Amino acid sequence: MTEHDSAVQAAIEGELRLMDPEVRRSPELLGSLLHPEFHEFGSSGRRWDRASTMSRLPADTDPVDRYVVTSEIQGVRLAPDVVHLTFDTVYDGGHAHRSSLWRRTDDGWRMYFHQGTPFTTGS
Repeated sequence: MTEHDSAVQAAIEGELRLMDPEVRRSPELLGSLLHPEFHEFGSSGRRWDRASTMSRLPADTDPVDRYVVTSEIQGVRLAPDVVHLTFDTVYDGGHAHRSSLWRRTDDGWRMYFHQGTPFTTGS
């Protein structure tokens, strides 16, 4: 990541906000960060779209649950309006490689795509 790339920094800030239980429990805050065409391949193997994510996360997020980022979030601008982020997390004892695409809209940077791939540590 280029130190002065404001697009990458905005995407990282959005990503970290999406891990905040307060944001995940609020349909308004959550909606402000998800692109209208958002879709995800979750670490569970399930496929999600914006509507299913918007109905699931506010109801299923425990206020004390937090994702722990275990690697530095790396980002690269793929196009003037697209940023790709990668990082690893631990949540409820499970590890996942994470990848997301953020797109700039008239309303700011929004997550367009996310994928979580489980992995085991060691061995």
